[in-house]
Amino acid sequence: MILVNGEPQDSISANDRGLAYGDGVFRTLAVRDGKAQCWQRHFAKLCDDCRRLDIPSPAEPSLRAEVAQVARDLALGVVKIIVTRGQGERGYAKPSQQHPTRIVMGTTMPPYPAGNFNEGIKVRLCELRLADQPRLAGIKHLNRLENVLARAEWNDSAISEGLLLDQRDNFIEGVTSNLFIVMRGVLVTPDLGRCGVAGVTRERILTWARDSAMPSEIRDIPLAELLTAEEVMICNSLIGVWQVREIATQQPDGSCVPVVRPLGVATSGKCWARGTLTPTIRQYLTECHV
Repeated sequence: MILVNGEPQDSISANDRGLAYGDGVFRTLAVRDGKAQCWQRHFAKLCDDCRRLDIPSPAEPSLRAEVAQVARDLALGVVKIIVTRGQGERGYAKPSQQHPTRIVMGTTMPPYPAGNFNEGIKVRLCELRLADQPRLAGIKHLNRLENVLARAEWNDSAISEGLLLDQRDNFIEGVTSNLFIVMRGVLVTPDLGRCGVAGVTRERILTWARDSAMPSEIRDIPLAELLTAEEVMICNSLIGVWQVREIATQQPDGSCVPVVRPLGVATSGKCWARGTLTPTIRQYLTECHV
């Protein structure tokens, strides 16, 4: 089901600024048993992103009702909310009167392989580097061309995600996920002050770390540090958290070579990818829906 401004339809005006300029924001929520998960956090993020772009936020009661309408028949699914600045005249200048377009759509959950949860995943280092733009950093805005180009770098179904670095070769995020590592017993996630998307699941994991007295940091993560980490995880609202078991780089001949030992192989007396935090965090995300 797709609702546009509360009405069942699947089209918007060709003059909509979301279509013309990517002038808008979105959120993606998991649905279980007909109920969208972590609504308050997602709505708060949506409103904050709208505020930062000076787009009027949708009213919570009406948007929540539309999300419930779209989600109610989904046993396991996804709700996507899109808010654009609405229609405008030609040119970049914002219209003097803004009438945002609100889109709410529901789909079934993608069929993620069970091995991604049980055994960990293989990822690759993307060649594309994210551009710095502090004004947009953290916002889940509609212009996702960097992610589109990065995802086009591979078609190997064995690779579940690509990792993105900034211009200084610090890790920022995955193409569709946020990133965490464990380094010397500290949970670390990248600083998103220059670029990247601040996801709700990232926020929830940081909340868990604070409430559990787990040492945590938000800072730059250079390549060398990620490759020696005790544990590497990616997360988003649909997958929860997956552990990374192997990282590969793209070679001139198109092949991928491992740069981190695979799951279950001991490194310096430790089993690198058999960390204890991933299942603990996954259990928390499963049991706590706020």
